[in-house]
Amino acid sequence: MRILKNFLAVSSIIAAFSFAASAQTILTSLDGAKVNLQGQKGKVVILAVGASWLPLSGKQAEYANILAQKYAGRNVVVYFVATDSTSPKSKNFASNDSIQKFGVANKLTIPVLRDSDGTLTLEKFTVDQLPSFVILDKEGNQAGGAFGGINPKYDVTVPISKAVDKLL
Repeated sequence: MRILKNFLAVSSIIAAFSFAASAQTILTSLDGAKVNLQGQKGKVVILAVGASWLPLSGKQAEYANILAQKYAGRNVVVYFVATDSTSPKSKNFASNDSIQKFGVANKLTIPVLRDSDGTLTLEKFTVDQLPSFVILDKEGNQAGGAFGGINPKYDVTVPISKAVDKLL
């Protein structure tokens, strides 16, 4: 009986981890709409994962706009994912208004989604630095590793475009 209980306990833990790994990633837009990142079957999704307080996220916004314009009308969706905290007690707190101001200041033309402290997207897509770009294929699976870091002297849209073109 004890062996059966241990087996069931281990099986439950494995099932929970498997479910968590395959769980959908749902973020909220600044207007409150829920967006299922992996539920956009048939579309390639590009995530610009950054933060409004991060100076290089302005350059990232420029790159995200370029990608959105390049792939307009081609089953590609581009989002800016703000990892700023939604907790006023956090040193990385940003209200929706301040993120919206960041978007306006950087002429962001794509939807902005909130990941309240970044842990959902950072952990789910193995993002180890900000800003980064993540690509999801037409089935909602991550396509390759994150394009991490932004060097203003290097146009990151080139390798991202190559990766997206392979998925279309």
